[in-house]
Amino acid sequence: MTILYIDADACPVKDEAYRVAARYGVEVVVVSNSWLRLPDRPRIRQVVVDAGPDVADDWIAGWAAPGDVVITADIPLAQRVLAAGAQALHPAGRAFTADNIGTALASRAVGEHLRSFGEVTRGPPPFTTADRSRFLQALDAAMVRARRHAGGPARG
Repeated sequence: MTILYIDADACPVKDEAYRVAARYGVEVVVVSNSWLRLPDRPRIRQVVVDAGPDVADDWIAGWAAPGDVVITADIPLAQRVLAAGAQALHPAGRAFTADNIGTALASRAVGEHLRSFGEVTRGPPPFTTADRSRFLQALDAAMVRARRHAGGPARG
């Protein structure tokens, strides 16, 4: 059974994810460092982890499994999720894949290197309506792929 994990602290598409998950009958696990207001719907649960760098990422990476989908903007987490056999999706609608995760990690490393020398980098572009639309399309496609994978063993 597919589980949709949301790296939730700064995720701008939680409401969209809840709607898509409800349409597919998928459980949603919202992982954050603090309590968030969640819709009162079945199949949505919250996990609040301790504050600290990568604590939520570590929790998600420890639970994500083949057939699951993880929504995150964190590239190292996406790499860990892919290694576990799950799908990773950026909130702007870009799927992280084995083919593009290396490039994404390299770009991130270059940005960190430049910032370590005091270079002012741009940061991510503003989130747009087009990003939201791309996300919905990408999540729908990920759910279809996850449904195809669902023939595997169940988890409990």
